[in-house]
Amino acid sequence: MPATWGFHTKLYGRRRGRALRPGMARLLAVALPERLIVLESSGLIDPGSWFDEPVADVWLEIGFGSGEHLEAQLSAHPGVGLIGCEPYLNGVAHLLSRLAGERSGRVRILPDDARPLIASLTPASLGRVFILFPDPWPKARHHKRRLVSRSTLDGLARAMRPGAELRIATDDVDYLRWILVETLSHPDFFWLAERPSDWRSRPLDWPQTRYEAKAVKAGRPPNYLSFERRRVPGSAHETA
Repeated sequence: MPATWGFHTKLYGRRRGRALRPGMARLLAVALPERLIVLESSGLIDPGSWFDEPVADVWLEIGFGSGEHLEAQLSAHPGVGLIGCEPYLNGVAHLLSRLAGERSGRVRILPDDARPLIASLTPASLGRVFILFPDPWPKARHHKRRLVSRSTLDGLARAMRPGAELRIATDDVDYLRWILVETLSHPDFFWLAERPSDWRSRPLDWPQTRYEAKAVKAGRPPNYLSFERRRVPGSAHETA
């Protein structure tokens, strides 16, 4: 993979935090190019082709923070290839540190906005997508910046295979309402919850993130939302 890279789109929020320690900065310079996704200017790509060896499925995490959730999913699912998108370079460096001993090549990273990547994927090529605690942009004038939107869901509906799962978590009540309105009104997704505990309690196979632990400690209970990409657009709830 090319050792040079740049940002593809204008993003709101931070690209960098405090200055990285020399070891972390070295990871960005040396380890990131080995896992870096470089998007082509035209044409669609099968995300499975980004991995050195064949994978049984490809999952995408949008905004992986410090990478603890992605690392846990990597360990729990040895046949899955994982793509992580995170524009915050300090978080990218932390993930690379976590992956220092990982030699399978099952993680690829885009240090940028996920939306151009989603648009570049071949249809029905993702088996699961995670959007965990995205920035809620609480001010009304900033709501247009929210990641969960009709346009993002349109892109995911095209890139996710029928029956694939979309997992979204938030600790912001207003954003929770927004997410439910946007997602439940979309013809290609339906909510898998059947009872309140389904979104109030974290599923056993849903690893906790550092941000989530801070939210719980601060008295902001998280909500865990699971949606399925409909097998037939606009159809009623289907079971596998």
